[in-house]
Amino acid sequence: MARRLALASVVAALVAAPLVSTATAAPAPAQLRHEGRWLVDAAGRTVVVHGVNAVWKHAPYIAPDTAEGFTAKDAAFLADNGFNGVRLGVLFAGVMPQPGVIDHAYLDKVDRIVKLLAAQQIYVLLDFHQDDYNERFTGEGFPEWAVHDDGVPFVPTGSFFANYFTPALARTFDNLWADTDGLWDRYAAGWVAVADRWANQPYLMGYDLFNEPSAGSQALTCANPNGCPQFDAKLQEFYDHVRAAIRTKDRGNLVWYEPQFFFNAVSTSHFGHIDDPQVALSWHDYACLPAFAGGSVIPGDPDCQFNEPRVMDNAETQRAEMGGGTLLTEYGSHDAVDDLARMTALADERLIGWMYWAYKVWNDPTGNPASEGMFAKDDDLSTLKAPKADVLIRPYPQAIAGTPQSLSWNVATKTMDLTYAPKSGVGPTDVFVPQRHYPGGYDAVVTGGRVTSARQARHLLVVANGTTPVRVVVRPHVPGAAGGAPAAAPPSAQPPAGELPATGSALLRPLIAALILGIGALLLKRRNALT
Repeated sequence: MARRLALASVVAALVAAPLVSTATAAPAPAQLRHEGRWLVDAAGRTVVVHGVNAVWKHAPYIAPDTAEGFTAKDAAFLADNGFNGVRLGVLFAGVMPQPGVIDHAYLDKVDRIVKLLAAQQIYVLLDFHQDDYNERFTGEGFPEWAVHDDGVPFVPTGSFFANYFTPALARTFDNLWADTDGLWDRYAAGWVAVADRWANQPYLMGYDLFNEPSAGSQALTCANPNGCPQFDAKLQEFYDHVRAAIRTKDRGNLVWYEPQFFFNAVSTSHFGHIDDPQVALSWHDYACLPAFAGGSVIPGDPDCQFNEPRVMDNAETQRAEMGGGTLLTEYGSHDAVDDLARMTALADERLIGWMYWAYKVWNDPTGNPASEGMFAKDDDLSTLKAPKADVLIRPYPQAIAGTPQSLSWNVATKTMDLTYAPKSGVGPTDVFVPQRHYPGGYDAVVTGGRVTSARQARHLLVVANGTTPVRVVVRPHVPGAAGGAPAAAPPSAQPPAGELPATGSALLRPLIAALILGIGALLLKRRNALT
């Protein structure tokens, strides 16, 4: 009770407004929610996120409006290449540089990027990012005033990962989890200021409460397949405390819980059911050597092949126990395209969205600055790393008018294959189709539905014919085929199950021509209505 009263007084002083919920207002139309394991948009379509991380880890803790940092050109680049989500670093050190004092000028700088992304219809996940807690430990995230190391000297190890096991940093995390000096209320108050600012922001996808928390002196007890249930209970208590504070300003947006650090590669997580309709699991998969070495080490990466799927399985188990949504919010951090291809294929197989680490290097002090970025030079978008881009920029369904059943991308044949159970009244399925994989155009083959977008549109729109499953196949255009985005074959010409219609077949050409001539105006009217 004392903690709740203290939190109430801090929040009231910071935002100078009564602690009343803004939930009585209608939610912003383009925000994400979850239904079961799926993220859904305001129309009720299942949203698949392919995104990037954008975390500026040096003071002032937000990317500047420069070519090296983040400008309107960066937001346009992301949208043009099919990235529909950004995990944006909002560091506690920037939000509350002095105890109990919110830096609204910092929030203004964050808002600049939030607005640039929203203008491109890119979802934003606000991330209280930290690695190694504070600059004192060669990291970032927490302000200096929040460091309580009890005078234990810090001896750098030369590795941000190894720094977590130094006595000084372990003691600092122990004091955080012990709520020394009322840190929980201060941290929660920082989040309240963020929620108060962006609760109604279009294209918000919620609040990622804490990046890769360390268990402090208990960390090694987490480094086993079963994890550390005792610490997870304390971590959930902390998250529940922060979430309750956020809900005083925002009852609708997703609140994302992250497991302890070793979940990324080794252990399970033990959060129990959360009595909140909009919570989700934010998790990372760095389960093998490329993530630490900056590239492949063992031919074939057998450690990756074993460990990466296991982390994904653990995430699904934890998500179900929480009763929330799910998103792989970090993976990669290197240029090993074989591993990136394997990870993205695993995500497709499990129908999981993802966010690659990282968009730009930004002189990352706690990562792989030589290889993690998407560009050879942060200030020059023309230096995009083509092999990496060929893996990350790919056709995929950004919004599915129903429940996805299967998704795959065959890089050799440049073929995307999606199947879903349709839902009526939610609008079209939207498949992003990048030109980089289809310089000669693409063919879209749809069974159980019809294409309503223009030929060769970057966003392929599909509407179901009824309630039977819809299959959408995108593949390179075959010269002589009838149209770049033909409709499905009619019932009399449907192929046997498992066999794709031939878009260039003589059987379909007359029918498609008749459809174009006879009902073209109707299709145009329908397309305009949908878009």
